[in-house]
Amino acid sequence: MGTIFKTYVVLFSFLFVFCKNKMESYQVLDKTNFQTSIGGQKTDLFLLENENLKVFVTNYGARIVSLIVQDRFGNPQDVVLGFKSIDDYLKANEPYHGATIGRYANRISKGVFLLDNKKYKLPVNNGVNHLHGGPNGFHNKIWNLVSLTKDKIVMSLNSEDGEMGYPGNLSVELTYQLVDSQLEISYNAITDKKTPINLTNHSFFNLAGEGSGTINNHILKLNSDFFTPVDSTLIPLGEKKPVDDSPFDFRTPKPIGAEIDSGDEQIIYGGGYDHNFILNKPVQDTLSRAATVFEPTKGIRMEIFTTEPGIQFYGGNFMDGSDIGKYGKRFLYRESFALETQHYPDSPNNQSFPNVYLLPTETYKSFTIYKFTVD
Repeated sequence: MGTIFKTYVVLFSFLFVFCKNKMESYQVLDKTNFQTSIGGQKTDLFLLENENLKVFVTNYGARIVSLIVQDRFGNPQDVVLGFKSIDDYLKANEPYHGATIGRYANRISKGVFLLDNKKYKLPVNNGVNHLHGGPNGFHNKIWNLVSLTKDKIVMSLNSEDGEMGYPGNLSVELTYQLVDSQLEISYNAITDKKTPINLTNHSFFNLAGEGSGTINNHILKLNSDFFTPVDSTLIPLGEKKPVDDSPFDFRTPKPIGAEIDSGDEQIIYGGGYDHNFILNKPVQDTLSRAATVFEPTKGIRMEIFTTEPGIQFYGGNFMDGSDIGKYGKRFLYRESFALETQHYPDSPNNQSFPNVYLLPTETYKSFTIYKFTVD
């Protein structure tokens, strides 16, 4: 019997099975579906876990594939949208699921910026604009595994001078670490030429669980008195606008969908919420609360803390059901949201925005926490 059991364990060691408390609910990811080669570089799937959280990560795009937390009933919920294989990520209509975004997160107007009197041209991949580092940005790279423990993974990436049009050889190190009920994300980077940099994580959340329906009932609070209004192509106008008396006022918690059909011009431009909120920070670059989201049916609360000056709130407006997730459910319109900690969009073209340029004498550092509790 012992021999049979050992053989069973070996044969099925590629399966991760999660069972917790009252409900034998398990999320199975076949590790072999993540073990392939892209451009001669190997991809894989890694598990981080502690007593409160389980997180599955792949080095393809340094992505969060799955994030499992316990709800108020003691049942596990996978609150991050993802896919069951590398092949599914490669063919997805939405290319940014769970990914690390760079060299510059969000949009740069018309794919052009001026640095020290030199014009840099970037590939245009979002209408007339450059988005999330371009079609071959960090989300589309195979990251190097530096170290792995039970609750921490460190990965690195080297971005060559001229890649996607950006100047400088950039070396990036990313850390995902579980601490109590928190997922902590740390970024460090150095360059040999002055370059713009803006890194973030692009997880799509549904705190009732992947594929569990609308997120318009999620209760959102943002620590923000101002947002950056945009033009019809979602490029900031270069100003900050008070959230007072507008659908953008989330200083008092309210359902995401409370004013989604208000007819506000900014809501129309984004097809809903797809805007940068300026975080209230008495001291820049310090860690502070950015957002709180609460899902009332399962009782899961997510708090976000960051050193970044802004956060992009995106309400899943462009999800069209063409992608099918790891549980066999389609990713539908406004059934997930993203809260991307960041510097402001198009900052290289707006001198009034916080600085996004990294010098060879400096080290880029950014830190964000996702904390999960239940009520």
